[in-house]
Amino acid sequence: MADGTAPCACAGRSRRSRAWAELLRLPALFSVPGDALAGAAATGSAPGSRTLLAIGSSLCLYEAGMALNDWADRDVDAVERPHRPLPSGRVRPAAALTAACALTGAGLALAARAGRPALAVAAPLAATVWAYDLGLKHTPAGPVVMGAARGLDLLLGAAATTGDARPALPSAALLGTHTLAVTTVSRQEARGGSPLAPLAALATTALLTRQVTRRSAPPTRGRRPDTGTAHRLTGSRRPARHPGQESAALLTTALGAAYAATAARPYFHAALNSSPPLTQRAVGAGIRATIPLQATLAARSRGTATALLIAALAPLGARFAKKVSVT
Repeated sequence: MADGTAPCACAGRSRRSRAWAELLRLPALFSVPGDALAGAAATGSAPGSRTLLAIGSSLCLYEAGMALNDWADRDVDAVERPHRPLPSGRVRPAAALTAACALTGAGLALAARAGRPALAVAAPLAATVWAYDLGLKHTPAGPVVMGAARGLDLLLGAAATTGDARPALPSAALLGTHTLAVTTVSRQEARGGSPLAPLAALATTALLTRQVTRRSAPPTRGRRPDTGTAHRLTGSRRPARHPGQESAALLTTALGAAYAATAARPYFHAALNSSPPLTQRAVGAGIRATIPLQATLAARSRGTATALLIAALAPLGARFAKKVSVT
């Protein structure tokens, strides 16, 4: 009997693990650490131990949102997506709700360990996640709220790293705009719909690519650099550019191109044919494109090492997305 029951027990655990991986969209987790890392880079600081706490908080709150999303949509999914873990009976609704509550508590606890400024951002982030899943998701405000949540997640990294999230506001706005576009497309992924949403997302991607690859001054802390001296020494109206700045500009351009390449083609195909499969593929590409966008934001802030670290997460996310859907 022991030889016969052991394989069955292992198979049962494997099925449960698969169900929870689908519920939590585990491959999408690779798009989360870049939020806090890009936020840290926007402040002109290298990531530290408090940044790691912010990443942990972000991961917990993100997964709380995933579990809560499927719990709130279980009746709709029973009709539109009966294969999902809750309507198929592979995960109990009570277990999903319990997981959402526990993950939210863990996320807030980790943010509190990172300091009061981090908790001051994490608390409204958690509230935004719950408000979206429980009521705002199916309203016109849904995409805006989701974009705000992603922007707050980036600010969480900045607040945890330096205690001041204000320098990261421009990066948060850019990342939030990308998320708004992806969320707008995702609203019609189950049934298909108008080509306007993917076309708008395609245009947004083009505008964001142009914006994030524009040359900008590096973030500074403390005194502003004396550009007047550079003007006098070079005899020009623009300060001299150092090799490190040129390298950062080249990296920013390359990562911006990777961002556009990841998202643009699936959006274009979804615009030509807004069927559920192509729309879902476009949404998945939009989620994966979050990683090169985060890396671009870090690179434009002269966070070269941080940008490369974020970019390294992209192939990992793409690899695991072949096994578990991110939508």
